[in-house]
Order: sequence, then structure tokens, then C-alpha cells
Amino acid sequence: MKRHAFSAAAFTGAILGAAMFASPAMAQDEEKFITIGTGGQTGVYYVVGQSICRLVNRLEESNIKCNAPSTGGSVANINGIKSGQLDMGVAQSDVQYQAYNGTGNFEGDAFEELRAVFRVHGEPLTLLARADSGIEELDDLEGKRVNIGNPGSGQRNTMEVVMEAKGWTEDTFALASQLDAAEQAAALADNNVDAMVYVVGHPNGSIQEATTTVDSRLIPLNDDDIDAIVEEYPYYSKSTIAGGLYKGNPDPVETFGVAATFVTTAEADDEVIYQTVKAVFDNFDRFKRLHPAFENLDPEEMVTSGLSAPLHEGAARYYREQGWIE
Repeated sequence: MKRHAFSAAAFTGAILGAAMFASPAMAQDEEKFITIGTGGQTGVYYVVGQSICRLVNRLEESNIKCNAPSTGGSVANINGIKSGQLDMGVAQSDVQYQAYNGTGNFEGDAFEELRAVFRVHGEPLTLLARADSGIEELDDLEGKRVNIGNPGSGQRNTMEVVMEAKGWTEDTFALASQLDAAEQAAALADNNVDAMVYVVGHPNGSIQEATTTVDSRLIPLNDDDIDAIVEEYPYYSKSTIAGGLYKGNPDPVETFGVAATFVTTAEADDEVIYQTVKAVFDNFDRFKRLHPAFENLDPEEMVTSGLSAPLHEGAARYYREQGWIE
């Protein structure tokens, strides 16, 4: 698991949050601190965590104080929840599946206490290449300088699935850099890499930064190997990145991807999880306005699809009250 330089306040929040979850009988009027794992500051995961905290912190009657520091992404967030360093976090649907079932990055180490809270936005695997790199399709990555993502990130996890399907290793590339999401746009612009991958909702600030600073193209991911991945794994689906979102990319681009999901542990206090989901869905129009990727979210779909781990009981209680689940 990637370690992070949490601020003193965030670290204190994490410790107090873990203690709070271990003591569900705490007095109702006692302040409760929760820490949500997110991702790089240029990505949508960071916005998800910050948005949830903003809504939670508005609920004076709940007396919950929430913070959402930047982290290494999906795998790091689940490991942080498992260790008690984080209380909740955002994770790709494929990483949620792997963690709960003990496959992929969690081979032989199933996190059976992992619990789903809700699904958020769709996240296609996005491949962006410099226009002067000669990369026009996925197979053109061979022999190129490619940022495959930092260990613990969702893009690294999904890119490794693609590499396995292709029979590739890191030696397939002239360079397999491991920059995190916040660094890769500058690396592409500075000609330190030929291509970068990002599992992210669109429009995205990092992709926008890259396409406005260097002539670059979104590359389709739609060959037979990608079709086989989508057919084999239930948490993947075909996706299209709309045209016109980024400079120099007027046409839609076919790819595939996952969904962002919000997760916690079975040990999390039922009332805290209930109040967290209540803060989001009681203020859903406000939540949807916090990022363009949230625009088309539907509450009933968010709580019934794309989730591999069981729903946390605190979340399920709210959804039953709304008539979204039985």
C-alpha cells in the first residue's frame, strides 16, 4: 500500500474515526470524525470525497466531522480501510470486486468485511498519446514510453488487466513509468512519455491540461482483446468518451471501463453510514452540481448496480426507507 503524507488534522481524523467505528455506542452528542480516501487532486475521486464531506459537514444535528485527503487511489483506499487508517473510500468497481473476492491485487487475501455504500460515476480507461508519437491504436504502445500508473491506483490495476490480455510486461515498453495522476499530464507535455492512461470520469482536469498544452489524441480501446476482457469480467462495460470535450479531439472515442464506487467496512457504525448517505441523497441535486461527471447520476441505479460487496446495513436502511431496495 502506498503511504501518504497526511496532515496532522487528517491523521487525527483517521485515528479518531477508527476509534469511533470501534465504539458504536458512543453518545449521540459526541463529535465523530471520519476520513474518506480519495485519489489525486486532479481526479474525480478527490471531488467525490470532498463533495461528500461538504454535505456531511453541513449536517449539524449529526455532529459528524469529515475530511477527505488525497490518496493513491482505489487499492490504497481499500487497504487503508482494511487497516483502519481510513473509514470510507472511493474505489473502482473492479478493485471492489477483487478485494471482496480475493483476486487480482488481493489474491488470496479476500477482504470479506468490505461493504459497498453506493456507486458513483462511470469511468472509462482513457488512453491519451502525443500526436507525434505514432500511436493510433492500442497495439502501437509496444516499444513506446508509457505511464502505466502508480502502484495502488485504479489505472494501474486496469492497465495490468489490459497488459495481461495482450501478453505484455513492463519490458514491452521502452519505458513503463509509474507517475501518479497529478504528474502524468506534465510528463506528456514535457515529452517524457509518449502516452498516459487514466481511469477517470469525464470531463477531467488532467486530460484537459494535457490536451491544451501539447497536441495529443485519445486512442480507442476497442479491439478483440478488449472485447474479451469485457466479456469475461462482469464489472467492465463498453464506454464512449464524448467528442468535443478536449482540444483536438472532436470525435467520440470507444473504450471500456468501470464505475467509481464508495465503500467502507462492516465494522463502520451503522448510524454514521446512514447519516453519510442521507447527506448525499437528501441533497442530491446539490451533489450532482459539484462535478459534470455526476450530471446523469440516478439514485436507484447507484444503489443497485455495479456493486460486488454487500451493502453496508446503515446504507441499506436509508435505501429501504426510500423504497429503492427491499
